[in-house]
Amino acid sequence: MQITSAMKMVSAAKLKKAQDAITAMRPYSDKLTELLQSLSATLEGDSGSKFAEQREVKKVLLVVITSNRGLAGAFNSNIIKEVTNLSKETYANQEVSYLAIGKKANDAFKKTNNVIANKSDIYDDLTFDKVADIAELLMEKFVEGAYDRIEIVYNHFKNAATQIVKTEQFLPIQPIEGDLNVNVDYIFEPSKVEIVEELIPKSLKTQLYKSVRDSFASEHGARMTAMHKATDNATELRDQLKLTYNKARQAAITNEILEIVGGAEALNN
Repeated sequence: MQITSAMKMVSAAKLKKAQDAITAMRPYSDKLTELLQSLSATLEGDSGSKFAEQREVKKVLLVVITSNRGLAGAFNSNIIKEVTNLSKETYANQEVSYLAIGKKANDAFKKTNNVIANKSDIYDDLTFDKVADIAELLMEKFVEGAYDRIEIVYNHFKNAATQIVKTEQFLPIQPIEGDLNVNVDYIFEPSKVEIVEELIPKSLKTQLYKSVRDSFASEHGARMTAMHKATDNATELRDQLKLTYNKARQAAITNEILEIVGGAEALNN
């Protein structure tokens, strides 16, 4: 109980920092995506982006984001279950590979021999540059034609008690949905196409970093909740054991008193 209570407090302290980081980042990420979509919608015809090329899906890469440690309830198992379902159902007829971010993902899928890389070390010092390197690797693999689709599976942080498993398409860039208001007269320098080509890699890096940050905050929330429940269960068990112990102790004392009284009566008689 003392161990789980201490782990709960540690996760609560880490959660505050991780939650502030993802909360502060979301508006920037959303606005960057909105800007990219607005610019893309004003382009006449195909922007020529190599990251938007739609190909027949034969090879799929799933970026699986988990934690390095357990004791976080169903945090990791929900991700592994979702990825397994994607592999067996959605992409049953495609060749599926995995890129693991987190030891739990690597441990779960390394037996399939389809894990192309294990990036668990980024949690040692989680920075944008480290995640950007992974994003560049993914972009390079897609442009080379090694994979026709890349998707990210991670836990979206809603609050400390709730994490939502999300699957987002990373590459190719999805077509714009809905009717965006792009009838604004802008002056573009150097050109719309060049601006979009510059923004796409930055947007993709930000998307992956947001997903890792989301998962990182979700991990601490899940662990805090799991350790809180474990502490409550341990407290309940301790109380039950204390009651059982006291009953047994009282019964032993009663027996001893009866034996003493019985012995005294026998001597008197």
